[in-house]
Amino acid sequence: MPQEKKRPDPINFQEIEQRLETARAGIERVWAPTAEETQQILRERALALTQESTLGETVDDGIEVVQFTLAYERYAVESHYVRHVSSLENLTPLPCTPAFVLGIVNLRGEILPVIDLRKLFELPERGLTDLNRIIVLQAGKTVFGILADTVTSVHRIFLADLQLSLPTLTGIRRNYLKGITRERLVILDAAKLLMDESIIVQEKVTE
Repeated sequence: MPQEKKRPDPINFQEIEQRLETARAGIERVWAPTAEETQQILRERALALTQESTLGETVDDGIEVVQFTLAYERYAVESHYVRHVSSLENLTPLPCTPAFVLGIVNLRGEILPVIDLRKLFELPERGLTDLNRIIVLQAGKTVFGILADTVTSVHRIFLADLQLSLPTLTGIRRNYLKGITRERLVILDAAKLLMDESIIVQEKVTE
């Protein structure tokens, strides 16, 4: 005769539940941090959040610029100050103004003076061509255009990459310098250009 299989003992679910409860209580006692440990955890979390915030600020700490050329050199101004870029057309010379005032143009019904930074910075001059562009700068009510040989790109640069100056960069260009990148891109301080009373000619234009 085949041997009769032994039936398994009935499962005591109440006992199992009590054991699980005891185990959970023991784990909580083992891992429950003391007051000092809690403070340390909070300090570490605060430090981690601060580092994440600083990293976010570093990543975002940059400026968007409009890059252009002047006398075979590369310059840029912050796009924040650029209203628009236009072709150089219908330029009218303006008498009795400084040599760096190239003239005036009618852009979208508005008469604006155009500043030739090549003359202002004492750079070699090139003849005007179809490639020349006018970069219209504005801060508040002050508006004028600056002449560019060509406008090449709009991109973002990091402030941490900027050098404050170079020993070889002297003269009036240094007065309007915001910084220089490692690739020798000269970032002009558009705010200083716009606030400089010596190059604001709007009153003369309206006479």
